[in-house]
Amino acid sequence: MKRSKALVVFSGGQDSTTCLYWAKKHFEEVYAITFLYGQKHSHEVEIAEQICKEEGIPFRLMDVRFISQLSHNSLTDTSIEMDQEKPADSFPNTFVPGRNLFFISIAAVHAREIGAFDIVTGVSQTDFSGYPDCRDSFIRSLNVSLNLAMDEQFVIHTPLMWIDKQETWKLADDLGVLDIVRYRTLTCYNGIVGDGCGHCPACKLRRAGLEKYLESKK
Repeated sequence: MKRSKALVVFSGGQDSTTCLYWAKKHFEEVYAITFLYGQKHSHEVEIAEQICKEEGIPFRLMDVRFISQLSHNSLTDTSIEMDQEKPADSFPNTFVPGRNLFFISIAAVHAREIGAFDIVTGVSQTDFSGYPDCRDSFIRSLNVSLNLAMDEQFVIHTPLMWIDKQETWKLADDLGVLDIVRYRTLTCYNGIVGDGCGHCPACKLRRAGLEKYLESKK
């Protein structure tokens, strides 16, 4: 039986788009919230809105550009050259501190207002690329904090938490949206839709997973 309402934290990228369609399968009503946080390539916001429009999913855009003023990172600061590989002794400079903390917390407030106590996010510990706010322990602790903060019973769903990119592509295929995810989403740190630039960290991870999945189907 499907649960009633879910709010998806939706960026227009591979992972969150897969989660959007996962939510459509498991919930009667699906809503989406997208964030403008000062990212270099805000075209992803337009992609997210268009997908929601086509699917008849209510779309909410939140302007949280204050996040880009709190730290220096290569996703919001054009003067910083992006790390091509994760540094051995620190976070990659594509890490935006507090991003998922802010996103999910704001999403929970909006979810409460629309009566949706199930929140879906595409974070993954398997492919977390050194980002601490993609870990299961963080999501669990935030879930408890949000419930205490608003005296509600939110459930944060993380369909991708324990699967890698190959399995994420398989999930998209199982949901019947492989082509949508492959050709319509924006994961690339250089802002190129679909298969992307091919050399930024996000593209490398995405491409490697796709190749493994397509090979497994032969």
